[in-house]
Amino acid sequence: MREGLIPTILGTGVTATGIAMKTRSMRRNKRMTTGLMPTIAAGVIGFGLAHVLLGSIDLFEGRD
Repeated sequence: MREGLIPTILGTGVTATGIAMKTRSMRRNKRMTTGLMPTIAAGVIGFGLAHVLLGSIDLFEGRD
């Protein structure tokens, strides 16, 4: 298994979870700025995207 594949897959799942949390919160409140859930969802999305980015860097570095 290539190095960086696991963080990339994990990051994709975490990002999808964050987007689902944000979508659910938006449907419930009709606005993005009310409550704590949109803030947590934004943090989860950012954490997931960081994993995708760092995993992709590892994938491209080990191509030799």
